[in-house]
Amino acid sequence: MARPSTIWIARHGETTWNLAGRYQGRMESALSARGVRQGFALAEDFARKLGAGEAIPTRIVSSPLLRCHATARFTASRLGLPIEADDRLIEIAHGTWDGRYRDELAANDPARYRMWREDPVHASFDGGETLAGVLARWRSFARDLATRDEDTLVLTHDAVVRCALVDMHDRSLDDFWMMRVENAAYARVERVAGRLVVIDECVNAHLGAMRADVTTQAL
Repeated sequence: MARPSTIWIARHGETTWNLAGRYQGRMESALSARGVRQGFALAEDFARKLGAGEAIPTRIVSSPLLRCHATARFTASRLGLPIEADDRLIEIAHGTWDGRYRDELAANDPARYRMWREDPVHASFDGGETLAGVLARWRSFARDLATRDEDTLVLTHDAVVRCALVDMHDRSLDDFWMMRVENAAYARVERVAGRLVVIDECVNAHLGAMRADVTTQAL
């Protein structure tokens, strides 16, 4: 029997705005020095898998935003693969929050900030997007992904990974903040009978001491 195809759903490496506690949303931000090292570590993880005869990506799909594409580029170069861009993998639009600092928003937009952190399903952003919108984008992408029998690396963002995990676990978006997501870590997923099944929610061993403290980030 042929083995099921494997999908790795990774968040981008740490960025300078992650370090600053600044909401990124649809705005561009560059990888930090640690984010670059994380990108190399992710590529090395797949190179190790190749050497061990394990499954490795034969396809890479990324959010079009720079931080994802830059993270994907290390693995693409190492494995000799092109990077496909898919707009459905873009980060949640925080609207008027994009580019602003977490602590400033907690002080100046406290009701919305509290709702986002405590009841994210019902949070909405002026000029932005809801989690329901992110989930719909993920489901559209996942339907296409489930029809292709390819080992695929997906590079995307925190909110998208969380929505993907909630969906694959058949859980409610109320559990959004309970999902484990880190910079340059990945969920390992298998395509079984046309369904996406989570095997490991957050693989981070390849990062070692390079793991970022996500609790200080504007998520």
